[in-house]
Amino acid sequence: MKLCDESIRKTLILVNDMLDLAEEGDANREDTNCGVLFGVLRDSAYKLRQMAEAEREAHIKKGWW
Repeated sequence: MKLCDESIRKTLILVNDMLDLAEEGDANREDTNCGVLFGVLRDSAYKLRQMAEAEREAHIKKGWW
């Protein structure tokens, strides 16, 4: 696996950790500001996942993956 592919793979792992943390934080929050924080974390994770998956598909089509 190329180093660039490994970075994409690590990004997808990080995204899953971000989503887990957003769920945990949202479940344990005590005020609305925390809700905003974890909502932004969740939204960011979804956007990053979309970008990383698209890049992975592009690498697959090029035969790099």
